[in-house]
Amino acid sequence: MFAKIKEWLRSNSIDFREVHHEPAKTSEESAKARGEDLSIGGKALVLKIDNSFGIFIFNAAKKLNSSAVKKHFSAKKLRFATKEELMELTGLVPGSVPPFGKPILDLKLFVDKSIANNEKIAFNAGSLTDSIIMSTKDYLQIAKPKMFSFSKE
Repeated sequence: MFAKIKEWLRSNSIDFREVHHEPAKTSEESAKARGEDLSIGGKALVLKIDNSFGIFIFNAAKKLNSSAVKKHFSAKKLRFATKEELMELTGLVPGSVPPFGKPILDLKLFVDKSIANNEKIAFNAGSLTDSIIMSTKDYLQIAKPKMFSFSKE
């Protein structure tokens, strides 16, 4: 997955910095391992909204506002994907999901508006030991997410 992401970014002439680090399962561990502030982290969650899954990216220093997600989709149910569902959908373990939909992951991509407030975004790139740091402008341009507000302090 890490190689696939790097190849895709390079083929689109996107500048990025890769960081190899000790295994990091949480956003806090990842930020520390990267030597970056938690607030530039792009936290990726795979959520099941009623009967379909999507990948949701928001500022790692914030929390998910599940009410905002449910309201946006007029959904009755919302939950996190299980470890088994995550593996089936992405081939990845929790904490390693990169913030991309197609062509990297076959999931609809939703990005919280708070991501646009930072000059750069950092994220685990398909493993717990590999991160990528890139400009937010480039990220939003290549990822082409649907954006709305779904985070809270």
